[in-house]
Amino acid sequence: MWAIPTTHRRGCLTAVLAEVAKIAEEHNLLIISDEIYDRLVYNHEHVCVPALDDATQKRTILLGGLSKDYAMTGWRIGYACGPAEIIKGMVRIHQYTIMSAPTTAQDAALEALTNGEEYVLQMVAEYDRRRRFILDGFNRLGLTTFEPHGAFYVFPNVSASGMDDETFAETLLREERVAVVPGNSFGPGGEGYVRCCYATSYEQIEESLHRMEKFMNRHG
Repeated sequence: MWAIPTTHRRGCLTAVLAEVAKIAEEHNLLIISDEIYDRLVYNHEHVCVPALDDATQKRTILLGGLSKDYAMTGWRIGYACGPAEIIKGMVRIHQYTIMSAPTTAQDAALEALTNGEEYVLQMVAEYDRRRRFILDGFNRLGLTTFEPHGAFYVFPNVSASGMDDETFAETLLREERVAVVPGNSFGPGGEGYVRCCYATSYEQIEESLHRMEKFMNRHG
């Protein structure tokens, strides 16, 4: 499995994905494409892996769901698309290990997919507004933050505070009651960063940035 940086524009990203597809073909590998954030994309067009070409499609399992795109977290509705023989094997395992999705959740998913497009577009626009606001806020506070082009998280560098990511997260929570996730939770490459989610109200983000400004004035 590969993680492709979302900073690539469509042409460059397509070329990177084509290289992944080439490696998979050379070594007879399957590609698992996690598309859970496929609609929450900003400033560029999303590239779907199995859409590259027919050969790639035949070796790709696409995983998706309604938790993010349609704000249905907790409904536990997802899907897998792929070659028929692989999906058939997945169904055999699934039907004996996991109960089926509740009827109410299936009905809600059908309604979301059929009539939810207008609301998805509104949600993405609002997330984009929050994204730009929190990004500008962190950079203004000296917490250097790379611009994310997908999902609803930012990953500021906290080295300006003089603390490592765990100390920063714990001290910020204790002193200002603002919760962030230490970057090392995501592996060694995340050390020195924290993950912040902007899937909350604009007002909550505004208040959090205000508290973090006070925090950085003491520790920055």
